[in-house]
Amino acid sequence: MRIIVDAMGGDHAPEVVVEGAVAAIKEYDVQVTLVGDEDRINVLLKKYRYNPSRISVHPATEVVEMGESAATSFRRKRNSSIVLGLKLVKDGSGDAFFSAGNTGAVVCAATLTLGMLPGIERPGIAIIMPTLKGASLIIDVGANIDPKPTQLLQYGIMAEAYCRCILNRPKPKVALLNIGEEDSKGTGFIKEARELFEKSALNFIGNVEGRDIFTGVTDVIVCDGFVGNVTLKVAESLAETLLIFLKENLLSSFSGKVGALLLKPALKKFKKRVDYSEYGGAPLLGVDGVVIIGHGRSNVNAIKNAIRAAKEEVERKFNENILEAIKTETRLNL
Repeated sequence: MRIIVDAMGGDHAPEVVVEGAVAAIKEYDVQVTLVGDEDRINVLLKKYRYNPSRISVHPATEVVEMGESAATSFRRKRNSSIVLGLKLVKDGSGDAFFSAGNTGAVVCAATLTLGMLPGIERPGIAIIMPTLKGASLIIDVGANIDPKPTQLLQYGIMAEAYCRCILNRPKPKVALLNIGEEDSKGTGFIKEARELFEKSALNFIGNVEGRDIFTGVTDVIVCDGFVGNVTLKVAESLAETLLIFLKENLLSSFSGKVGALLLKPALKKFKKRVDYSEYGGAPLLGVDGVVIIGHGRSNVNAIKNAIRAAKEEVERKFNENILEAIKTETRLNL
Protein backbone atom coordinates (compact mmCIF):
# COMPACT_ATOMS: atom_id res chain seq x y z
CA MET A 1 0.00 0.00 0.00
CA ARG A 2 1.34 3.41 -0.97
CA ILE A 3 0.40 6.59 0.86
CA ILE A 4 1.03 9.88 -0.96
CA VAL A 5 2.17 12.58 1.46
CA ASP A 6 2.34 16.33 0.85
CA ALA A 7 5.84 16.93 2.20
CA MET A 8 5.46 20.73 1.99
CA GLY A 9 2.19 21.06 3.92
CA GLY A 10 2.13 22.31 7.51
CA ASP A 11 3.79 24.86 9.74
CA HIS A 12 6.88 22.71 10.23
CA ALA A 13 7.22 21.18 6.76
CA PRO A 14 9.13 19.52 5.28
CA GLU A 15 11.29 18.58 8.30
CA VAL A 16 8.50 17.21 10.52
CA VAL A 17 6.68 15.56 7.60
CA VAL A 18 9.78 13.67 6.49
CA GLU A 19 10.51 12.50 10.04
CA GLY A 20 6.89 11.43 10.48
CA ALA A 21 6.97 9.47 7.22
CA VAL A 22 10.13 7.64 8.30
CA ALA A 23 8.50 6.80 11.64
CA ALA A 24 5.39 5.52 9.83
CA ILE A 25 7.19 3.08 7.52
CA LYS A 26 9.04 1.64 10.50
CA GLU A 27 5.81 0.99 12.41
CA TYR A 28 3.27 0.24 9.68
CA ASP A 29 3.29 -1.89 6.56
CA VAL A 30 3.14 0.99 4.08
CA GLN A 31 5.16 2.69 1.41
CA VAL A 32 5.26 6.47 1.29
CA THR A 33 5.74 8.88 -1.59
CA LEU A 34 6.81 12.33 -0.42
CA VAL A 35 5.72 15.08 -2.82
CA GLY A 36 7.56 18.37 -2.77
CA ASP A 37 10.99 20.02 -3.08
CA GLU A 38 13.08 17.04 -4.16
CA ASP A 39 16.45 18.44 -3.09
CA ARG A 40 15.29 19.50 0.39
CA ILE A 41 13.50 16.21 1.00
CA ASN A 42 16.49 14.10 -0.04
CA VAL A 43 18.81 16.09 2.24
CA LEU A 44 16.47 15.49 5.16
CA LEU A 45 16.10 11.78 4.40
CA LYS A 46 19.88 11.35 4.70
CA LYS A 47 19.55 12.04 8.44
CA TYR A 48 17.63 8.79 9.02
CA ARG A 49 18.16 5.08 8.72
CA TYR A 50 15.31 3.48 6.82
CA ASN A 51 14.53 1.03 4.04
CA PRO A 52 14.92 3.13 0.84
CA SER A 53 12.47 0.89 -1.02
CA ARG A 54 9.71 2.09 1.33
CA ILE A 55 10.07 5.84 0.66
CA SER A 56 10.20 7.61 -2.69
CA VAL A 57 10.19 11.27 -3.67
CA HIS A 58 8.01 12.87 -6.33
CA PRO A 59 9.13 16.39 -7.30
CA ALA A 60 6.81 19.39 -7.01
CA THR A 61 8.05 22.87 -7.83
CA GLU A 62 5.27 24.86 -6.16
CA VAL A 63 3.84 25.14 -2.65
CA VAL A 64 0.37 26.32 -1.65
CA GLU A 65 0.83 28.67 1.29
CA MET A 66 -1.54 28.52 4.26
CA GLY A 67 -3.18 31.88 3.52
CA GLU A 68 -3.81 31.37 -0.19
CA SER A 69 -7.27 31.15 -1.75
CA ALA A 70 -8.29 27.55 -2.31
CA ALA A 71 -9.72 27.94 -5.82
CA THR A 72 -6.98 30.32 -6.95
CA SER A 73 -4.20 28.03 -5.75
CA PHE A 74 -5.68 25.10 -7.69
CA ARG A 75 -5.85 27.10 -10.93
CA ARG A 76 -2.51 28.83 -10.66
CA LYS A 77 -0.36 26.22 -8.95
CA ARG A 78 -0.89 23.04 -10.94
CA ASN A 79 2.61 21.88 -9.96
CA SER A 80 2.04 22.24 -6.22
CA SER A 81 2.62 19.35 -3.83
CA ILE A 82 -1.14 19.21 -3.09
CA VAL A 83 -2.32 19.05 -6.70
CA LEU A 84 0.39 16.66 -7.91
CA GLY A 85 -0.08 14.43 -4.87
CA LEU A 86 -3.80 14.06 -5.52
CA LYS A 87 -3.12 13.36 -9.20
CA LEU A 88 -0.93 10.43 -8.15
CA VAL A 89 -3.92 8.99 -6.28
CA LYS A 90 -6.21 9.68 -9.24
CA ASP A 91 -3.98 7.82 -11.72
CA GLY A 92 -3.51 4.84 -9.39
CA SER A 93 0.06 5.54 -8.30
CA GLY A 94 -1.09 5.86 -4.69
CA ASP A 95 -3.87 4.49 -2.51
CA ALA A 96 -4.43 7.52 -0.26
CA PHE A 97 -3.33 11.14 0.21
CA PHE A 98 -2.37 13.09 3.32
CA SER A 99 -1.62 16.79 3.77
CA ALA A 100 -1.22 19.09 6.77
CA GLY A 101 -1.26 22.08 4.43
CA ASN A 102 -3.91 24.59 3.41
CA THR A 103 -7.21 22.86 4.29
CA GLY A 104 -9.30 24.76 1.76
CA ALA A 105 -6.82 23.99 -1.00
CA VAL A 106 -6.86 20.29 -0.15
CA VAL A 107 -10.69 20.19 -0.13
CA CYS A 108 -10.89 22.07 -3.44
CA ALA A 109 -8.16 20.06 -5.18
CA ALA A 110 -9.50 16.73 -3.91
CA THR A 111 -13.03 17.56 -5.06
CA LEU A 112 -11.93 18.65 -8.54
CA THR A 113 -9.25 15.99 -9.02
CA LEU A 114 -10.86 12.89 -7.52
CA GLY A 115 -14.51 13.81 -7.96
CA MET A 116 -17.35 12.91 -5.62
CA LEU A 117 -18.74 9.52 -4.70
CA PRO A 118 -22.10 8.79 -6.39
CA GLY A 119 -24.93 10.13 -4.24
CA ILE A 120 -22.75 12.65 -2.37
CA GLU A 121 -23.03 16.33 -3.28
CA ARG A 122 -20.34 17.97 -1.16
CA PRO A 123 -17.37 16.67 0.86
CA GLY A 124 -17.24 17.02 4.63
CA ILE A 125 -14.37 17.00 7.11
CA ALA A 126 -14.88 14.71 10.09
CA ILE A 127 -12.93 14.95 13.33
CA ILE A 128 -12.65 12.48 16.18
CA MET A 129 -13.44 14.16 19.50
CA PRO A 130 -12.56 12.54 22.88
CA THR A 131 -15.56 12.03 25.19
CA LEU A 132 -16.35 10.53 28.58
CA LYS A 133 -17.31 7.32 26.78
CA GLY A 134 -14.41 7.09 24.35
CA ALA A 135 -14.78 9.23 21.24
CA SER A 136 -17.36 10.72 18.92
CA LEU A 137 -17.20 11.95 15.34
CA ILE A 138 -18.15 15.54 14.40
CA ILE A 139 -18.89 16.45 10.78
CA ASP A 140 -18.48 18.98 9.14
CA VAL A 141 -15.67 21.04 10.66
CA GLY A 142 -14.85 23.34 7.79
CA ALA A 143 -15.35 21.99 4.27
CA ASN A 144 -18.86 23.37 3.68
CA ILE A 145 -20.03 26.42 5.65
CA ASP A 146 -23.34 26.79 3.81
CA PRO A 147 -24.77 23.29 3.23
CA LYS A 148 -28.26 22.21 2.27
CA PRO A 149 -30.31 20.02 4.63
CA THR A 150 -29.85 17.09 2.23
CA GLN A 151 -26.09 17.52 2.48
CA LEU A 152 -26.26 17.35 6.28
CA LEU A 153 -28.08 14.04 5.89
CA GLN A 154 -25.32 12.82 3.58
CA TYR A 155 -22.76 13.84 6.22
CA GLY A 156 -24.67 11.81 8.78
CA ILE A 157 -24.71 8.77 6.49
CA MET A 158 -20.96 8.99 5.81
CA ALA A 159 -20.02 9.58 9.44
CA GLU A 160 -22.23 6.70 10.58
CA ALA A 161 -20.42 4.45 8.08
CA TYR A 162 -17.07 5.69 9.42
CA CYS A 163 -18.07 4.81 12.97
CA ARG A 164 -19.08 1.30 11.92
CA CYS A 165 -16.15 0.65 9.60
CA ILE A 166 -13.25 2.42 11.32
CA LEU A 167 -14.30 2.94 14.96
CA ASN A 168 -15.99 -0.48 15.21
CA ARG A 169 -19.34 0.80 16.50
CA PRO A 170 -22.02 -1.73 15.41
CA LYS A 171 -24.99 0.69 15.52
CA PRO A 172 -23.78 4.28 15.90
CA LYS A 173 -26.09 6.93 17.31
CA VAL A 174 -26.43 10.05 15.15
CA ALA A 175 -27.50 13.52 16.33
CA LEU A 176 -27.81 17.08 15.05
CA LEU A 177 -25.98 19.87 16.87
CA ASN A 178 -28.55 22.51 17.85
CA ILE A 179 -29.28 25.19 20.47
CA GLY A 180 -31.73 22.89 22.23
CA GLU A 181 -32.94 19.30 22.28
CA GLU A 182 -36.57 20.17 21.53
CA ASP A 183 -38.00 19.75 18.02
CA SER A 184 -39.11 23.38 18.06
CA LYS A 185 -35.57 24.75 18.60
CA GLY A 186 -33.24 25.95 15.88
CA THR A 187 -33.46 27.61 12.49
CA GLY A 188 -35.70 26.51 9.64
CA PHE A 189 -32.62 24.92 8.06
CA ILE A 190 -32.01 22.72 11.10
CA LYS A 191 -35.69 21.80 11.43
CA GLU A 192 -35.78 20.73 7.78
CA ALA A 193 -32.62 18.68 8.26
CA ARG A 194 -34.10 17.02 11.34
CA GLU A 195 -37.14 15.89 9.35
CA LEU A 196 -34.83 14.24 6.82
CA PHE A 197 -32.88 12.49 9.56
CA GLU A 198 -36.06 11.21 11.21
CA LYS A 199 -37.17 9.61 7.93
CA SER A 200 -33.75 8.06 7.28
CA ALA A 201 -32.38 4.61 8.08
CA LEU A 202 -29.93 6.13 10.56
CA ASN A 203 -30.10 5.50 14.31
CA PHE A 204 -31.06 9.14 14.80
CA ILE A 205 -31.54 10.27 18.42
CA GLY A 206 -32.52 13.89 17.75
CA ASN A 207 -30.83 17.16 18.69
CA VAL A 208 -27.88 17.58 21.03
CA GLU A 209 -26.50 20.79 22.51
CA GLY A 210 -22.94 22.04 22.82
CA ARG A 211 -22.75 20.67 26.37
CA ASP A 212 -23.29 17.15 24.98
CA ILE A 213 -20.23 17.14 22.73
CA PHE A 214 -17.93 15.62 25.34
CA THR A 215 -20.43 13.44 27.23
CA GLY A 216 -20.48 10.63 24.69
CA VAL A 217 -24.27 10.64 24.48
CA THR A 218 -23.97 10.10 20.72
CA ASP A 219 -21.42 8.63 18.30
CA VAL A 220 -21.94 11.14 15.49
CA ILE A 221 -22.65 14.87 15.71
CA VAL A 222 -23.69 16.59 12.48
CA CYS A 223 -23.46 20.35 11.87
CA ASP A 224 -22.53 22.82 9.15
CA GLY A 225 -18.86 23.61 8.55
CA PHE A 226 -19.01 27.06 10.15
CA VAL A 227 -20.39 25.83 13.47
CA GLY A 228 -18.19 22.74 13.35
CA ASN A 229 -14.99 24.69 12.78
CA VAL A 230 -15.76 27.08 15.64
CA THR A 231 -16.53 24.08 17.88
CA LEU A 232 -13.25 22.41 16.94
CA LYS A 233 -11.14 25.52 17.57
CA VAL A 234 -12.81 26.17 20.94
CA ALA A 235 -12.24 22.55 21.99
CA GLU A 236 -8.56 22.69 21.01
CA SER A 237 -8.05 25.97 22.84
CA LEU A 238 -9.85 24.73 25.94
CA ALA A 239 -7.71 21.60 26.19
CA GLU A 240 -4.50 23.62 25.83
CA THR A 241 -5.67 26.27 28.30
CA LEU A 242 -6.62 23.69 30.94
CA LEU A 243 -3.16 22.16 30.75
CA ILE A 244 -1.55 25.59 31.15
CA PHE A 245 -3.81 26.46 34.11
CA LEU A 246 -2.99 23.16 35.80
CA LYS A 247 0.74 23.66 35.31
CA GLU A 248 0.70 27.25 36.56
CA ASN A 249 -1.30 26.45 39.69
CA LEU A 250 0.53 23.26 40.56
CA LEU A 251 3.94 24.90 40.26
CA SER A 252 3.02 28.06 42.17
CA SER A 253 3.78 26.59 45.60
CA PHE A 254 5.90 23.90 47.24
CA SER A 255 2.88 21.76 48.10
CA GLY A 256 1.65 22.16 44.55
CA LYS A 257 4.98 20.92 43.18
CA VAL A 258 4.77 17.86 45.42
CA GLY A 259 1.23 17.28 44.20
CA ALA A 260 2.39 17.66 40.61
CA LEU A 261 4.88 14.84 41.08
CA LEU A 262 2.14 12.60 42.43
CA LEU A 263 -0.24 13.59 39.64
CA LYS A 264 2.32 13.29 36.83
CA PRO A 265 1.15 9.86 35.54
CA ALA A 266 -2.49 10.97 35.53
CA LEU A 267 -1.64 14.26 33.82
CA LYS A 268 0.26 12.41 31.11
CA LYS A 269 -2.77 10.22 30.46
CA PHE A 270 -5.01 13.28 30.32
CA LYS A 271 -2.68 15.06 27.89
CA LYS A 272 -2.56 12.01 25.62
CA ARG A 273 -6.33 11.67 25.65
CA VAL A 274 -6.91 15.23 24.44
CA ASP A 275 -3.89 15.35 22.11
CA TYR A 276 -5.01 15.75 18.47
CA SER A 277 -1.78 14.13 17.28
CA GLU A 278 -2.96 10.77 18.63
CA TYR A 279 -5.72 10.77 15.98
CA GLY A 280 -3.39 12.00 13.24
CA GLY A 281 -5.77 13.78 10.95
CA ALA A 282 -9.34 14.31 9.82
CA PRO A 283 -10.83 12.23 7.00
CA LEU A 284 -12.29 14.17 4.09
CA LEU A 285 -15.48 12.18 3.48
CA GLY A 286 -17.35 12.12 0.20
CA VAL A 287 -14.54 12.35 -2.34
CA ASP A 288 -13.80 9.35 -4.57
CA GLY A 289 -10.59 8.42 -2.80
CA VAL A 290 -9.01 8.36 0.64
CA VAL A 291 -7.88 11.82 1.81
CA ILE A 292 -6.69 12.73 5.29
CA ILE A 293 -6.25 16.37 6.34
CA GLY A 294 -3.80 17.15 9.13
CA HIS A 295 -3.59 20.05 11.56
CA GLY A 296 -1.27 22.82 10.38
CA ARG A 297 0.71 22.38 13.60
CA SER A 298 1.08 18.62 13.08
CA ASN A 299 4.09 17.13 14.82
CA VAL A 300 5.93 13.90 14.05
CA ASN A 301 3.42 11.81 15.98
CA ALA A 302 0.49 13.39 14.13
CA ILE A 303 2.09 12.74 10.73
CA LYS A 304 2.77 9.12 11.63
CA ASN A 305 -0.78 8.56 12.91
CA ALA A 306 -2.32 10.28 9.89
CA ILE A 307 -0.55 7.80 7.63
CA ARG A 308 -1.91 5.01 9.85
CA ALA A 309 -5.43 6.46 9.54
CA ALA A 310 -5.11 6.54 5.74
CA LYS A 311 -3.92 2.94 5.74
CA GLU A 312 -6.93 1.83 7.80
CA GLU A 313 -9.42 3.52 5.48
CA VAL A 314 -7.92 1.79 2.47
CA GLU A 315 -7.68 -1.62 4.13
CA ARG A 316 -11.27 -1.54 5.36
CA LYS A 317 -12.60 -0.34 1.98
CA PHE A 318 -14.31 2.55 3.71
CA ASN A 319 -15.68 4.26 0.60
CA GLU A 320 -17.42 1.03 -0.39
CA ASN A 321 -19.21 1.17 2.97
CA ILE A 322 -20.37 4.73 2.20
CA LEU A 323 -21.71 3.65 -1.20
CA GLU A 324 -23.63 0.77 0.37
CA ALA A 325 -25.09 3.10 3.00
CA ILE A 326 -26.19 5.56 0.29
CA LYS A 327 -27.84 2.71 -1.65
CA THR A 328 -29.70 1.65 1.51
CA GLU A 329 -30.96 5.20 2.05
CA THR A 330 -31.99 5.50 -1.60
CA ARG A 331 -33.98 2.24 -1.45
CA LEU A 332 -35.73 3.47 1.72
CA ASN A 333 -36.92 6.63 -0.02
CA LEU A 334 -38.20 4.94 -3.19
